[in-house]
Amino acid sequence: MEKRVSVTVRGLVQGVGFRMFIVREASARKLSGWTRNHLADGSVEIEAQGPAGLVDDLVRQASIGPSRSRVTSVTVRDIGLSDGQEIGFRILS
Repeated sequence: MEKRVSVTVRGLVQGVGFRMFIVREASARKLSGWTRNHLADGSVEIEAQGPAGLVDDLVRQASIGPSRSRVTSVTVRDIGLSDGQEIGFRILS
């Protein structure tokens, strides 16, 4: 079963390679979506879509983050599936 989630990760998550980490983890799972810095509050946003178990795996990895990060909270909410036009995982500016 496919699912799509919106994730907000807070803590020391900017300037530590967090978005590239997410792109690598999502791409390894063949998920589609994007990640970006939220400059107003220092968090990282993620939208990911794919098989439910693989999306859940990505969320678990986001809660750990790369070695230089320090994640303090992760908020996840299910959102509607995209229309299927999105291919791959990318960083938004």
